[in-house]
Amino acid sequence: MKKPINGSNWFFVDESGDPTFYDRQGNLIVGQDGCSSILLLGFVETTDPKLLRSSLLALQQEIVNDPYFEGVPSLTKTSVAFHAKDDLPEIRYRVYQLLATLDFKAQFIVARKIEPVFRNSFQAKESAFYDHLVAQLFKNALHRYQDNRIYFAKRGSRSRQAPLQQAIQRGVQEFESTWKTKVTTRISAQAQVPSDEPCLSVTDYMNWAVYRAFTRGEMRYYRVVESKVSLLVDLYDRAKYPKNWYNRKNSFDVNKITPL
Repeated sequence: MKKPINGSNWFFVDESGDPTFYDRQGNLIVGQDGCSSILLLGFVETTDPKLLRSSLLALQQEIVNDPYFEGVPSLTKTSVAFHAKDDLPEIRYRVYQLLATLDFKAQFIVARKIEPVFRNSFQAKESAFYDHLVAQLFKNALHRYQDNRIYFAKRGSRSRQAPLQQAIQRGVQEFESTWKTKVTTRISAQAQVPSDEPCLSVTDYMNWAVYRAFTRGEMRYYRVVESKVSLLVDLYDRAKYPKNWYNRKNSFDVNKITPL
């Protein structure tokens, strides 16, 4: 293993979809209205978060002050933080155009919500399912820089902070076991809200592009930013294994995956 780079690397983590499988009566509802067919976790990483922040904030201010958008109800949300699902198509286009010019990398873990896997591997516990994806997402990411700073989009209660940190450490331990080495880098993790951390909006937009590709078959958003994607793992597409790991050599395309 190469010696870690003597510097800091920032990770901004968010999700698309949800870990829900059942309604309150215990009925399987995956794929129905209000319950996603996949859970996707992604991060963007950068050594210069200040540039990402300033670029996003400058575009946000430009849009808020643009008379064309005056009186648009969704602008209230956009003025707080960019969010791909809620932003107007015109705004979404401008954000994706900006992201294509910025310096960052992105990685994703996509988990198809398969009930036997959920029951057998995670004892039907949503938190265990989610934390496994966190571990897989960071498994090969935290040995490259001496200082690693991880920011999660804040969701749920503060009690989730410790389990998420433990999940990250499990990923590190898997890396150590696989490569028979010891990771000595510094790792810190904390929750943050997108309104206070514009870099989380970058992750939100990158996630949305992948999510739309999987759930709608739309590649047009992904195509704009695909040069930023260093890894996308379709974790439970076992029919495609071992080619369910997509990178620069095996580029992702919705036509390559097993349909949901």
